Amino acid sequence: MKSLRILRWLPFVVMFAVAMVDLLAGRSLVFLPLLTLGPAFASLSGGVRRTAMVGAVALAICVPMAMRNDVLFTWENNLTMVSIAGVTAASMLASRLRLQRERELASVRRVAEAAQRVLLRPVPRRAGDVRVGLSYTSAAAESQIGGDLYEIVTTPHGVRLLIGDVQGKGLAAVETAAWVLGAFREAAYDEADLGHIGERLEASLARHLNGEQFVTAIVGEIHDDALSLVNFGHPPPLRIRADGETHCIEPPEPALPLGLGAFDVGVAKAHRSAFTGGDRVLFFTDGVIEARDPSGTFYPLAERARLLLRAEPQAALDALRADLVAHTGGPLLDDAAMLLLHRRAR
Repeated sequence: MKSLRILRWLPFVVMFAVAMVDLLAGRSLVFLPLLTLGPAFASLSGGVRRTAMVGAVALAICVPMAMRNDVLFTWENNLTMVSIAGVTAASMLASRLRLQRERELASVRRVAEAAQRVLLRPVPRRAGDVRVGLSYTSAAAESQIGGDLYEIVTTPHGVRLLIGDVQGKGLAAVETAAWVLGAFREAAYDEADLGHIGERLEASLARHLNGEQFVTAIVGEIHDDALSLVNFGHPPPLRIRADGETHCIEPPEPALPLGLGAFDVGVAKAHRSAFTGGDRVLFFTDGVIEARDPSGTFYPLAERARLLLRAEPQAALDALRADLVAHTGGPLLDDAAMLLLHRRAR
């Protein structure tokens, strides 16, 4: 990367600049102590050996330039060389600690991402006359991964789906997501009513979460020409018709997020939404709509959803994801999961 190349060359550029300034300033002004900037900058990107090499170069520059006064071992020159040696030693230690920390973070991230890949199994790309696209973008936040979750299963009651977002990040969020997915995969086969699936998820979370944690989610079922949905405090999905018209599928009676069932004794009710030939329905987590550009503007998902009409579900979703990343101008601050359903025109 460009920034890494700049950091690798920065120590030599700084030392060369210090030497030139010292030569031009004459013998009355001494800038040689600034050569310590070389090994200090080297520790930001280089290893221990590279930092030591930069320190040796700094000393190699310092010695001949210090001899311009015909006396090498003056008090000032000795202090400068000791300073360079001391800063080099400290920079080598800092470089070693930095590399050790980077290795630890990389190891933790690999383990966490492997756990999440096992947790989020590949979803089927077809369910009857419905094609499925999936996109999952992890936030670039050191070793932290999020609790976004999704699943599509074929059951005796029909094709059912789940998308959700666990409050918080890290392995604790992944553990909570595992409880939700495990409970859903079991309940989706057993329960005929989507509201009762929500009850099973709530009961599972009640055994594991405290009162301050929750999971937003949507549980759905695909029918001929329709979708049944139960929304547990999750961002409503978008329906994109074949003619480009877009609208949110808002629940008439929104339910509380999972994990907050103690505040609501009623059973969540499913509602139906049209899902006819040529329609596309986009389910997403809040990492999509909360993504901001450098000026702080949120990603305009409803406006950009027309991108989903241009290709097959997976290719269309990949194009939308690329547009999302381009909007932020850098890594996302939160995980973003998207699930796209496309019912082929008959």
